[in-house]
Amino acid sequence: MDIKKETIASLHEKLVNKDITAEQLAAQTLDNIKANEKQLNTFITVNDKAIEDAKKVDAEGINGPLAGIPIGIKDNIVTNGIKTTAASKILYNFMPVYSATVMEKLAAAGAIDAGKTNLDEFAMGSSTETSFYGTSVNPWDFSRVPGGSSGGSAAAVAAGEVVAALGTDTGGSIRQPAAFNGIFGIKPTYGRVSRWGVIAFASSLDQVGVMSKRVEDSATVLSVIAGHDAHDSTSSEKEVPDYRANLSKDMHGVKIAVPKEFWHEGTHPDVLDNVNKALDAYKKMGATVEEVSLPTLKHAVEVYYVLASSEASSNLQRYDGVRYGYRAKDVKNIKDLFVNSRSEGFGDEVKRRIMLGTFALSAGAYDAYFKKAAEVRTIFINEMNDVLKDYDLIMGPSTTTPAFKIGEKVDDPLAMYMNDILTIPANLAGLPAASVPAGLADGLPVGLQIIGKPFAEQSVFNAAYALQEENKFYEQIPTALRGED
Repeated sequence: MDIKKETIASLHEKLVNKDITAEQLAAQTLDNIKANEKQLNTFITVNDKAIEDAKKVDAEGINGPLAGIPIGIKDNIVTNGIKTTAASKILYNFMPVYSATVMEKLAAAGAIDAGKTNLDEFAMGSSTETSFYGTSVNPWDFSRVPGGSSGGSAAAVAAGEVVAALGTDTGGSIRQPAAFNGIFGIKPTYGRVSRWGVIAFASSLDQVGVMSKRVEDSATVLSVIAGHDAHDSTSSEKEVPDYRANLSKDMHGVKIAVPKEFWHEGTHPDVLDNVNKALDAYKKMGATVEEVSLPTLKHAVEVYYVLASSEASSNLQRYDGVRYGYRAKDVKNIKDLFVNSRSEGFGDEVKRRIMLGTFALSAGAYDAYFKKAAEVRTIFINEMNDVLKDYDLIMGPSTTTPAFKIGEKVDDPLAMYMNDILTIPANLAGLPAASVPAGLADGLPVGLQIIGKPFAEQSVFNAAYALQEENKFYEQIPTALRGED
């Protein structure tokens, strides 16, 4: 069975009809992952308990759409008894004693944890190149990055190792790799999914989401993992709909706003061409597409990196070499323990952001940087919400270019940070946003970004589903996996 051609629904049907058992499906999934690892490096840890878990599902029966379905888990989501590293040396041996809420919900639904996928260290990056465990590669071209920080999850889905994977999105870390790998990825509204048990980067921005080849598969998974959690005071009590059951291709009367600021001057012409074709397709489906302006968008990258780095400097101070994780050797006092453990355990990008955030929060810089960035964020949120009073959705490119070469930007932090210029706005405003394949540029996938109103994930799913059924991009097999140049 070729998982690249399967969906959650098709696998569910096979499991219900006993064409395959959950145990067999889990075994095949693990075999596929292990066979591909030297080439793709998508997983940090493969869950060897998956077959045992699948046997339990077989014994209990296939009682829901995710029962027996293997799913990849980004390695910053803690799982009881399975090593969780955030792709950092400082957590190289961390074995959690509890599971994140999203993992408990997946387990309750009978889903099988296939293992922990690769990412940029502590989710800080846009290429998976900052991982302590090495760079994952793009299944469309092994010389190119899969994006980040959820690059391992995206590449695993694109390569057909799993039909769906969880990622986290702080400034575009689901949507950018989804675009680079030619798959669908959604970041729900801030608070729609619990962050309990997710290793924190920037607490006011982080959100768990889903990646899959098909929109309907992500809709199925999100309906399971979303919802209020008493452990997370920022999680919403709003009722969670059945996103899959409510999917619709009907775009008649839908009003789409296209911010002129999304048409960045550095954007690849083929990216623009594919996005324009997608917007024309929506017009033919009966939607209204109009240009709008978000003047404060030009400050989004600066605002994001001040705020995110400030929150990171606070969140990462817990890694001190005392309670868990990496501990420096041959230290003489507590100060040496702290300094040496962090110096040796953190990678360069994590250190860079900690230092930037610590500076922005310092007494002499707080008003000029952190406070000012927070004020501009509020202005930007108001601008986004004002647009969404008159429109149902905001659309534009997910990225300015297709996937870039491994090593091309890793030594230029500012160039790397600019990868987030189009995805950051949805995080700053806490809005649901997704990337859906729109075509190819130089033989590499291009994504259309769709941003919705707060908790209007259904509208985002529907618009993505309409385009998916128009272009059927999911039928394409990544070029490198076909053995083509």
